[in-house]
Amino acid sequence: MSTADAATALAAIVAAEFRRRLLGEMLPRIRRCDELLGDDGVWQRPAPHCNSVGNLLLHLRGNTTQWILAVFGTTDDHRDRPAEFAADGGHPAQVLVDALAATWERACDVVDGLSVDELRRERVVQRRYVESGLGAVLHVLEHCSGHAGQIYAWTKQATGRDLRFYAL
Repeated sequence: MSTADAATALAAIVAAEFRRRLLGEMLPRIRRCDELLGDDGVWQRPAPHCNSVGNLLLHLRGNTTQWILAVFGTTDDHRDRPAEFAADGGHPAQVLVDALAATWERACDVVDGLSVDELRRERVVQRRYVESGLGAVLHVLEHCSGHAGQIYAWTKQATGRDLRFYAL
């Protein structure tokens, strides 16, 4: 296999893993948490200076939009990050998860189409971070994973239930 073919194959693996992790693993688990918490529980904050699951869902959507959709030119960056954390209701739980799912689907479609050159090319994110395309993709994965873990933990604490992720 030539170096170019190997690089193209690696880009396809990155895209497949991005899709699998977001849509195949995190999204069904977040949906399970959403179902268990319901509309009121999704906006409950564990403590006064903590974020609700609703805040985290808005935040994940904003972050993915900024780091994937805006970085790779499929949308403008109009993110209002403080509003993601200031929100304290007004959106039903399922609407929040459906909006995140739609954003993640769009992001996966973008990453599916990235060439090796796009993954290697540097760009500026949030007007201050210089990242390669691959760096932006990896950032979204690790960022979403961290906050998904918070959602899972809070759901377990709030409901006292086994989330049964491996039974899904």
